[in-house]
Amino acid sequence: MVLCLDVGNTNIKIGVFSGYEMRFSWRVSADQNKTSDEYGIALIQLLESEGCSPKDIDGAIVSSVIPQMNYTIERMIGYYFKVKPIMVDPGIKTGLNIKYENPKEVGTDRIINSVGAFKKYGGPLIVVDFGTATTFNAINAKGEFLGGCICPGVKTSLEALVSTAAKLPRIELAQPTSVIGKTTVTNMQSGAVFGLIGQVKYIISAIKKEMREEHIKVVATGGLSELVKTEEGLIDIYDRRLSLNGLKMVYDMNK
Repeated sequence: MVLCLDVGNTNIKIGVFSGYEMRFSWRVSADQNKTSDEYGIALIQLLESEGCSPKDIDGAIVSSVIPQMNYTIERMIGYYFKVKPIMVDPGIKTGLNIKYENPKEVGTDRIINSVGAFKKYGGPLIVVDFGTATTFNAINAKGEFLGGCICPGVKTSLEALVSTAAKLPRIELAQPTSVIGKTTVTNMQSGAVFGLIGQVKYIISAIKKEMREEHIKVVATGGLSELVKTEEGLIDIYDRRLSLNGLKMVYDMNK
């Protein structure tokens, strides 16, 4: 089985594949203060809860947007699972042609999402990842990664608002029933969610105009993608496991 880890700014997504099938998946917090032993023990416990052991893992791949955690994760996999993980970096085979001025600048999370979407759904397409940041990735029909946009994620924006406006409380993100809120909390929820929908709608429209291709699919991933589901016609495909599937595809190309 193959262990896939997508280390994000907030969470680490973990997937275990047997062949092309994802057998299990979990999320744990991305904490730079945790040691390789803490992550290793936690991961072994997760595997054992599904009736597996570290000996069942015969390969691993890691994508990370937190360079400070790379050594910790790589050491954990080597020590507890006895395999050397493939680390997603600028020199790895992805099947995409990165049309960036400096391809090394592209976040590995954006690459694996784009690989997963292009291989699974074909191009042209726009991949939107709703996470700590909201990222938009444009891939044309030829499999060229054209670039895109990086915006603050909705939770990130809310945190900035609360920290700079003394009287505004921390709130739970929830789907508002109306744009016109009647309380401070519902005002903030409305602003956050409908502001996100407006942002996504405009950026997708603008990217489609610049791409000048027909039948561009829009694929959404990330835990906060649920917030835009109420807007019909905005997103064509929702795929919460896109990054892990993309990682497995990259693994197969490089093993």
